[in-house]
Amino acid sequence: MSSNESPLSRRAFGGAVGVTAAAAAVGLGAPPAQAAEERHAAAGEREFRAARDRRSRRPNILFILGDDLGWADLSSYGSPHIKTPNLDRLARQGVRFTDAYSGSATCSPTRFSLYTGRYPARTRGGLAEPIADRSVGLEPTHPTLASLLKEAGYSTALIGKWHAGHLPDYSPTKSGWDEFFGNFGGALEYYSKLGPGGEYDLYEGDTAYEDLRYYTRIITERASEFVGREHHGKPWLLNLNYTTPHWPWIAEGDTEESAEIVRRIEAGDGRALWHQDGGSVEKYRQLVEDLDRSVGEVLKALKRSGQEDDTLVVFSSDNGGERFSYNWPLSGNKASLQEGGIRVPNIARWPARLEGGQVSHVPVFSPDWTATLLEVAGTRPHRAYPLDGVSLAGYLLRGEKPAQRDLFWRVRGERALRRGDWKYYRGRAGRDQLFNLAGDVREQADKAAVEPVRLAELRAAWEKTDAGLLPYPV
Repeated sequence: MSSNESPLSRRAFGGAVGVTAAAAAVGLGAPPAQAAEERHAAAGEREFRAARDRRSRRPNILFILGDDLGWADLSSYGSPHIKTPNLDRLARQGVRFTDAYSGSATCSPTRFSLYTGRYPARTRGGLAEPIADRSVGLEPTHPTLASLLKEAGYSTALIGKWHAGHLPDYSPTKSGWDEFFGNFGGALEYYSKLGPGGEYDLYEGDTAYEDLRYYTRIITERASEFVGREHHGKPWLLNLNYTTPHWPWIAEGDTEESAEIVRRIEAGDGRALWHQDGGSVEKYRQLVEDLDRSVGEVLKALKRSGQEDDTLVVFSSDNGGERFSYNWPLSGNKASLQEGGIRVPNIARWPARLEGGQVSHVPVFSPDWTATLLEVAGTRPHRAYPLDGVSLAGYLLRGEKPAQRDLFWRVRGERALRRGDWKYYRGRAGRDQLFNLAGDVREQADKAAVEPVRLAELRAAWEKTDAGLLPYPV
């Protein structure tokens, strides 16, 4: 086992989904410690090993993001009450990552980290946590995953939530995506498409597009049409960014609740979309299961197109879960740099190159996928904009040892850095803490007092990286 592997992740959710779910359902939490290999075998999972003798052409890339989906909200990650058969099947057909992280703890900074492959605070727009007005965005001059792949001969599209700036200055079509269909802001009402200020927020390219059906259905149809095209003529990238299960807590068919939220928005209630007087665990279950069905529809369209084997599909969440998310045993939620705010479900499938039924405990985060996708597409990052992510291609495709490096996060009032199994964390109380995630993924046993040298090393590493980033505006 490498120093980057987390044994507790295996003990908690190393593939013993049925055992975990049953234990949680009766209030026992995670099951007693068992040998990881036994539980992997019971779930049909085995430790990841690259299939190094395989070759293929440059893949199509389908990168799917859920919105505020918690680490354990999928049944394959331990949820006792949410059923996600399509995403579970995707995991069985590929690689499930147990120690995967978002690039930040809220929506738009993580998207900046994925779109650019860099820490959000490399850019002014990435300092907003999240973007909530029209003053900042992803500058069109900054290279992106899409612009770099486009230069390498890919066709590119983004369907769903952009959340990296507003018109007229910022847009996917200004940052490398050939096609855009979706919403610009951080949230919208699922039927009316109204944003927090009452603005209509569904666009095709840079033009408003009227469709008052349930939003998840609309973007699923668009994505299915895109992946099912017979004549792409070149490899393609599709960023499919769902708003599900982000608030408001409206499932398909909840038209009365939708109308009430619209009434409040139009009456000037700027927080109506937060829906703080609505939602429930049951409603959240409906939203996540709808996300699962929707992903399943897109994957069926991909299979029908005959492109499944040569398409790398990556599924993740933009940050940790919200109010109704099932995050056990993690502490914290969205907006926090505790594990519950940044650890996310993450699955990769590429039939031509990756064997299925595997699980990886190597820590990875959003910018790593940017670096990975550029490498598998046969191109490089822009020299003037070096990436903060590390490509996983050597590990996934050639059997190389994963890179030994630190994972770094910064949000207003909090800081975190992971090195191997050790995590340095300072929350809003201003106290430096140190946790060994191998034995304490819940971050309850603070080792700062007994490991002062290690604490000082990790704090110094965090501060060194922070010194190279843009400061927050006063």
